[in-house]
Amino acid sequence: MACKLQGALISYHSRTTKFIDKKERAASVVARAEITHQTEFPPLSDTYVPPPTPSLIDNNAFETFQGEELPISASGKFGRFGGKFVHEHLVAYFSQLEVEFENALGDHTFQAELAEALRDYAGRETPLYHAQRLSEYYKSRNNGTGPDIYLKREDLNHGGSHKMNNALAQAMIAKRMGCKSVVTATGSGHHGLATAAACAKLALECTVFMAAKDIERQYSNVRLMNLLGAEVEAVDGGFRDAASDAFRCWVGDLENKYHLTGSAVGPHPCPSMVREFQSVIGKETRTQALEKWGGKPDVLVACVGTGSNALGLFHEFVDDEDVRLIGVEGGGLGLESGKHSSTLSKGEVGVYHGAISYLLQDQHGQIIHPHSIAAGMEYPGVGPELSFLKESGRAEFCAATDEEALDAYENLCRLEGIFPSLEAAHALGILEKLAPTLCDGSKVVVNCSGSGDKDASIVFGRRFLEKLRKRVVKTSTT
Repeated sequence: MACKLQGALISYHSRTTKFIDKKERAASVVARAEITHQTEFPPLSDTYVPPPTPSLIDNNAFETFQGEELPISASGKFGRFGGKFVHEHLVAYFSQLEVEFENALGDHTFQAELAEALRDYAGRETPLYHAQRLSEYYKSRNNGTGPDIYLKREDLNHGGSHKMNNALAQAMIAKRMGCKSVVTATGSGHHGLATAAACAKLALECTVFMAAKDIERQYSNVRLMNLLGAEVEAVDGGFRDAASDAFRCWVGDLENKYHLTGSAVGPHPCPSMVREFQSVIGKETRTQALEKWGGKPDVLVACVGTGSNALGLFHEFVDDEDVRLIGVEGGGLGLESGKHSSTLSKGEVGVYHGAISYLLQDQHGQIIHPHSIAAGMEYPGVGPELSFLKESGRAEFCAATDEEALDAYENLCRLEGIFPSLEAAHALGILEKLAPTLCDGSKVVVNCSGSGDKDASIVFGRRFLEKLRKRVVKTSTT
């Protein structure tokens, strides 16, 4: 297996024109290859660390970038990130999937059917909501000045998140390809729920792989998946293990099964498909901003787990260099604690689940288990496109801790009457630091990527335990 992987790396890099010395690069890749998990087929968790390149960005988390047009190739490479690192038997399938994806994009009938489904079934377009009380809250903490904050209400989509945008489109492609069954993996349950709903609508069988610990903490979504006819398979470990098992299940029956990824990760064309079908978020935001204040947003903010909702909002504005793009990762217990999911803030470059991207890995190239209070943030990697946006400096990335996300969740509930998912609460959690740095009246759009009713018990449980601990401490000191 190791020889096959190394051979694949050599032949891949020898065909890549981005590298100055191709033979030297290939030899370096082989020398640095590290095998994380020995799996019979396919090698999903192989990692290596490519030779480092000079950093293109400053470490200041909120520095504005002035760059050039992003070099995104038709082969799914975003600068040095992306690619298709899969077993040789899967290359033909991913090539076929790429053709089907491109055909769907150019098929007016498919596009019309998708637009109708997004409108009449998913409930698009979603509102761009002016969070007036939230805006006034931050202004009151900064001498009455600060940004006007708007929420892109993806939580109002059918299924309670942005995930329906991609799930519907890919389920329609699965149908076009003649597949009878769909397999997928989910962390928070939002993608699993969206996929189960899309499969029910299109008469497709659905199997969802989910970590046992996530089933426990997101059980409301699991019940809904079951009601929609999906079979939910429990997996030991975390979301990354569920993703690996879903992939293996699909590999066992390529002719009849379709692997419906909800994350902007994996081998080409998967990340591009997810980003394309989520880009409706940013397109609507541009139109709505023009209607509401006659211009563009000044700042876009989105949480980053693997990147689907962030890219959905950011992609439309990548070429607008006067629009800041800020991604917020899961800071967990703090970046120095080692208990976090901040891949872009603390990770290094490697190959994982079929593509080059930033990863959480140790000095030996072994994957480090991520941590976040939000199940949808617990992944040790991130998509290749966001990796490139970080390295190029076009987007800025920072982290919000578990506590900051919990505070932001409660804040939005009390000030606006909206329950954000704990994932989206991470994006809201950075406003405490970001708002004072912005000009009065600047327009900030935060992607409220999911509904947080699924997380209410987690928030209540954590806050209840904190109050209980304080009472115990107070009693013991009196």
